Amino acid sequence: MEDGVLKEGFLVKRGHIVHNWKARWFILQQNTLLYYKLQGGRKVTPPKGRILLDGCTITCPCLEYENRPLLIKLKTRTSTEYFLEACSREERDAWAFEITGAIHAGQPGKVQQLHVLRTSFKLPPHISLHRIVDKMRDSSSGIRPSPNVEQGSTYKKTFLGSSLVDWLLSNAFAASRLEAVTLGSMLLEENFLRPVGARSMGAVRSGDLAEHFLDDSTALYTFAESYKKKVAPKEEISLSSMDLSGEVVKQGYLSKQGHKRKNWKVRRFVLRREPAFLHYYDPSKEENRPVGGFSLRGSLVSALEDNGVPTGVKGNVQGNLFKVITKDDIHYYIQASSKAERTEWIEAIKKLT
Repeated sequence: MEDGVLKEGFLVKRGHIVHNWKARWFILQQNTLLYYKLQGGRKVTPPKGRILLDGCTITCPCLEYENRPLLIKLKTRTSTEYFLEACSREERDAWAFEITGAIHAGQPGKVQQLHVLRTSFKLPPHISLHRIVDKMRDSSSGIRPSPNVEQGSTYKKTFLGSSLVDWLLSNAFAASRLEAVTLGSMLLEENFLRPVGARSMGAVRSGDLAEHFLDDSTALYTFAESYKKKVAPKEEISLSSMDLSGEVVKQGYLSKQGHKRKNWKVRRFVLRREPAFLHYYDPSKEENRPVGGFSLRGSLVSALEDNGVPTGVKGNVQGNLFKVITKDDIHYYIQASSKAERTEWIEAIKKLT
């Protein structure tokens, strides 16, 4: 990190006038969050904009967009609102932690409280949320939603927070009620479940990440509608549900060269194993389905030279590049944001080829 830079990387930002979503390169400093456009794999200076953090309030998680569950909301002292989307829960929480630390830099007690919170909320290892939800929805062994009453109102197709905790324990997805509550909070944050009624909605709006899900017989939840949506066959881009069923082992924003126009665009890459696939998504779109992807079996991955523009790369794009060649001899040119990130991606992909 350069002097004065607390964190930097890609986030997807909602526009102020036209509410479209675009990937920007963000740099967090002690008092300011700067964001830049990218062109040819490099940030365009001067910055596109800046967010003054003095007097800012932060909301994380922000639930104002159902199809964008990984949002951070910043509200400045002048009431300007910024919506920023990260590529994963871990990355979102890391950004929220650093931004909150910058906002409260003069309050050591608050910063220490954030350190405790950051280390207390962990996803149990080797657990696939997709597989848990698939089993939850199983007609014979899953959770059966039913009408439930809260404060005089009847909510159809819901289940109790305590019932889900019991179910997670009985199916050995969690070893304790505390672990099950943590897992329930993860399912909420990743938009597999949504709260229903005042009790559960109030908990989600609380500031404590570890208490968003309630082990309570009065807190109601249901399956999120976005999880039920099916992609029409013509939109499946030849990617079957089996391709997307593997455990996610790594994800993040990377720049990718297009195959036809050879232009560079930021994509959210998701690496899965069993089966081994690398998919990429357009972060400007709300549909949570890949715009492309390929099997890693039999693929080759390698770093490209950092001096000059490598063969096969169009435009003046250089630095932190790597290439994946599939078993069908299709070449993918990808750019990471740093040498360390490039190495991490190459090593992770190599393990699955």
